Amino acid sequence: MKRVSFAEFGGPEVLRLMDEEEPHAGPGRIRVAVRAAGVNPVDWRIREGQVLGAHPTVLPSGVGIDAAGVVDEVGDGVTGVEAGDHVFGEGSSTYAEFAVLSAWVRMPEGLTFEEAAGYPSVVETALRVLREVEVRPGQTLLVSGASGGVGSAVLQIARERGIAVIGTAGAANQDYLRGLGAAATTYGEGWAGRVRRLGRVDAALDLAGSGVLRELVELTGDPRKVVSIADLTAPEFGVRFSGVAGSMEDALGEAAGLIARGKLHIPVEKTYTLAEAAAAHADSRAGHTRGRRVLTV
Repeated sequence: MKRVSFAEFGGPEVLRLMDEEEPHAGPGRIRVAVRAAGVNPVDWRIREGQVLGAHPTVLPSGVGIDAAGVVDEVGDGVTGVEAGDHVFGEGSSTYAEFAVLSAWVRMPEGLTFEEAAGYPSVVETALRVLREVEVRPGQTLLVSGASGGVGSAVLQIARERGIAVIGTAGAANQDYLRGLGAAATTYGEGWAGRVRRLGRVDAALDLAGSGVLRELVELTGDPRKVVSIADLTAPEFGVRFSGVAGSMEDALGEAAGLIARGKLHIPVEKTYTLAEAAAAHADSRAGHTRGRRVLTV
């Protein structure tokens, strides 16, 4: 089978599309014929060797953790799913023609494989940081870097829970944020003042790692009301850095329910082939994403 892998840490150029042996589903796992794989910032951080503590990597290594596809092997002890089912979930080395998943859920009616592949990690992250920042219904949440996959999910889930949201993003994504129910403003010089004019901020999330933690603490008045998923200097500001995933099974179940009820939709901004994985990583690292980037198989 074809699989994207890398034999050394480095830039996008270390990625290679290789012929590899097919993986197989062990106990408690399923294998899918991958139709699409989500592209996440953690993918290129692993490739660069940034997060070896959280993601020990043995070289050569495959790439990718999110996928959507058709079940074709069911491991021992697995119930409730069979060959031919359409699922999306989390696994390993998902930039490939076949991948083994450790957590999955059936795809809701009407969802495409490309859309489904964009949900697992971003929804788990969105649910986790909303829980950790302890924002409550009736309060206002500020989301810095709100137009990407996690931000898109946070805005919609927060609004569904009765939480008002303010989002910052580039000028081109202002209408997109407003369409998700957020009061929107641009980042850049004077951004904190623009946020203040939009109203009180009770809690804040840093999703972009763009050096705004000091201002987020000032806006909330309490570093304990700020959570970052992207700035490793967070502890220097008394801010919590969220990097340990919660229950993917629970997150996938909640995501499927929200999608089925029409309460959550994350658009796919761009698709790439497996051979274009390096370009997908370069684009993801550059930021300014509206929704998700995915590889198609």
